[in-house]
Amino acid sequence: MLWICILLLSLGALTIVFYVIEKIKAYSLKAVAIKAVASLLFVALAAYSSFVKHGHIINPFIILGLILGLTGDIWLDLKYVYPKDDKIYTYCGFIVFGLGHILFISGMHLEYLGDNSVLYILIPIIIAVVGAIANYFLAIPLKLKFGDYKLIVFLYSVMLFSFPLSSLSLLILDGWDNTTLVMLFVGGLLFMVSDLVLSGTYFGENHEKPIDFILNYLTYYSAQFVIAFSLFFL
Repeated sequence: MLWICILLLSLGALTIVFYVIEKIKAYSLKAVAIKAVASLLFVALAAYSSFVKHGHIINPFIILGLILGLTGDIWLDLKYVYPKDDKIYTYCGFIVFGLGHILFISGMHLEYLGDNSVLYILIPIIIAVVGAIANYFLAIPLKLKFGDYKLIVFLYSVMLFSFPLSSLSLLILDGWDNTTLVMLFVGGLLFMVSDLVLSGTYFGENHEKPIDFILNYLTYYSAQFVIAFSLFFL
C-alpha cells in the first residue's frame, strides 16, 4: 500500500533533519547511530516496495546496493569519530558505495536490456571513463587534493557516473516510458551532486560549513530514497 511508503519517506525525512542537526553540533557516535536509522529506513522502503512488486530480478540488486550504502554511511562517519583511522574508513566507504553502484547497474541491465545490443552497456561506461578522467584534471583548478586516494577516486568516479548514464541508456532503449528507470536516473544524478559536494569537503579547503553538510545530505538521502521508492513502480 502506498501509505506505508509515504510513512517510511516521512520518517526518513524527519530522521535526516535530526541527523543534520546533530552532525553540525559535533562528530559523535550519536550522529552515526541517527544516520544508520535514516539509512535503515531507505532499505526498509526498498524491501517493502520489492515485496509489493515481487518477482522482478532487479529487486535484490537494488536492495543489496542500498544495504551497502547503509554500511558506507557508517564507515564514512566513523572517519570523523576516529580520525586516527581516517584512511581505512575512507577506503571502506569508497569500496562499498562503488559496489553498490555496480549492483544498481547490474540489476537494471538484467531487468531491462534483454537481447538488445551490448552497446547500451558499453557506451555509458566509456562516457563514464571520460568523465572520470575530466574529473581528475578538474581537481587542479578546483584546488582538490586527492593525495593517496587518486586511484580509488578515479575508479569510484567511473562507477558513480556509470549509474545515471546506464539508466539513461536504458530509458532511450525503452522509449522514455518507464517510471522506475526515470527515478533511477534522477537518483543517480542526485548521487553525483552529493558526491561532488562531498569531494570538496574531503579533499578541498573551506568546504566544511553547515551549508555544505546540508546540501550533501539533502541530495544524498534524496537519491537513496528515490532509488528505493523506484521499485514500487515496477
